[in-house]
Amino acid sequence: MGQEIDGEALGEEFKGYIFRISGGNDKQGFSMKQGVLENKRVRLLLSAGHSNYRPRKKGERKRKSVRGCIVGHDIAVLHLVVTKKGPGELPGITDSPIPRRLGPKRASRIRKLFALDKGVDRKSVKAEERDDVRKYVVKREIKREGKKPYFKAPKIQRLITAERLRRKTKEKAQKKERWQRAKEAAKKYNVLLNNVLHERHVAEAQAHTQKVEEKKA
Repeated sequence: MGQEIDGEALGEEFKGYIFRISGGNDKQGFSMKQGVLENKRVRLLLSAGHSNYRPRKKGERKRKSVRGCIVGHDIAVLHLVVTKKGPGELPGITDSPIPRRLGPKRASRIRKLFALDKGVDRKSVKAEERDDVRKYVVKREIKREGKKPYFKAPKIQRLITAERLRRKTKEKAQKKERWQRAKEAAKKYNVLLNNVLHERHVAEAQAHTQKVEEKKA
């Protein structure tokens, strides 16, 4: 898995193509797993985060049979990814280009796609002159029979707006205020604690003096 092969080894129609092996199944349907350097089937203890396994409970582990990542004679299906296109067209793969259904969702990627001004130098560029990412989000038209067509747009992620800046400023001010209140409360508590300890020390000293005088008497 992960190795690139020449397409001419698969047939004349794949001449000039370069494929990358991305996976496969053996004759019994067990899928190949990357990192298992065997050309046979092995049983591994899998947990959450491992490929070829989906845990049903939190913390669940299970021993499952997986096929090694080395291609052998028992491989029935091999998954290939086209890394380099050859001179000929492959019917159903390269002859009909499929457009992207969805556009970028993250604000930085929308700016990168349309080469927008990020507005880093806020002093030289006014807010109304900076590019608004919300105007460039890719929308798609939804058409349904008997209904008026409408457009759907994704919610832009990591979008810095004036409302978010105000909220961050308010949260920062509240955090500073809490810190100052806690500092003043700690100062008052230390003063009160010192007074209590001083009074206790004076009372103990007076009691000790009184006890010594009673013994002398």
